[in-house]
Amino acid sequence: MSYPRIDSRRVNIKPLASRKNKHHIDEIRIDPDAALPPGTSRQKANIAKVAGWIRTARAQGAAVMLAYGAHMVKNGLGPVVVRMMEEGWITHLATNGAGVIHDWEYAFQGQSEEDVRAHVAQGQFGTWDETGRHTHLAVLTGALDSMGYGESVGRLICDDGYTIPDRVALQHALASWTDHPADDEIMPARADLLQALVRHDIESGYHKVIHPHKTFSLTGHACRLHVPLTVHPGIGYDIIYTHPLTNSAAIGRGAGIDFSIFVNSVSRLDGGVFLSVGSSIMAPQVFEKSISIANNLRLQDGLKPLRPFIAVNDLMEDDWDWNTGEPPMDNPAYYNRIGKSFSRMGGEMLYTAADNRVFIQSLCRQLGKGGR
Repeated sequence: MSYPRIDSRRVNIKPLASRKNKHHIDEIRIDPDAALPPGTSRQKANIAKVAGWIRTARAQGAAVMLAYGAHMVKNGLGPVVVRMMEEGWITHLATNGAGVIHDWEYAFQGQSEEDVRAHVAQGQFGTWDETGRHTHLAVLTGALDSMGYGESVGRLICDDGYTIPDRVALQHALASWTDHPADDEIMPARADLLQALVRHDIESGYHKVIHPHKTFSLTGHACRLHVPLTVHPGIGYDIIYTHPLTNSAAIGRGAGIDFSIFVNSVSRLDGGVFLSVGSSIMAPQVFEKSISIANNLRLQDGLKPLRPFIAVNDLMEDDWDWNTGEPPMDNPAYYNRIGKSFSRMGGEMLYTAADNRVFIQSLCRQLGKGGR
């Protein structure tokens, strides 16, 4: 006997436009050419070293991956990272569910962030129609084209909408499943989409979703530049799970595709650089499993384990040199889980305690042009 569950279709959702937000895009947007924020001598030395790693990596054709938390988006650094992508310095972006949600809301309505305390008490936290609706439908339709979570939302922003296929066509494809064995991976995605269309009475055809502020969007620009942006969510972590359209199978499918794409990029990190900016949980946890898979395949091919350069930026003060091993338990650095996880991955690691605006803006300026 299964345990009782709530009926998510009873959740009362409201238009996103009715939500009061903390920040408008004009309040946070950072111009890549703006004056650099002040930094300490140690921060500057570390950033110069990381820039050198990146230049060498790109000259050799190795990957440079940037994993980031939502605060990087909320701090207005999207345009700065876009500059680095356009110049060829960054070859892969990775974030959690919140990172892409805030990015999408800024692209869609120019503002984001709600009052969590007040809205939880009112049963309104996250219960906003457009964020949940368009994210789920983008991921559901993107899966029909073998797209992961990140690329699906990126296409939604770039194309200002998505196309819902005809229900009869979906039914016909499902009925003829055994006649098309090559479509095995797509068939479950078709079934999930058809269920959503029927349960929520969604019409077929093109659904226009204008994004007036798409020039700010990391997710949209990654899609435009064909730079993989992978999303690594946790079911129930993000506001989209309050929406009646919630389909965990669809989100899991998109995230699973993204994980495979992430591992493929990690496999190109020999001599490459992995940047973790403000991501104390997602980045180290996803990275350690990915590099293990990549090394598993490399060893089968007679290659040595990967030796990437790992640059970690967060706010925790930490003077420990992680390349000498792990600190003793009486040292506060022992409890820096980010450093501990990344130091076990092989290669050289450098931790920089700094606001991510200092780190990203200064790194972009150090690199300048010519990454391709």
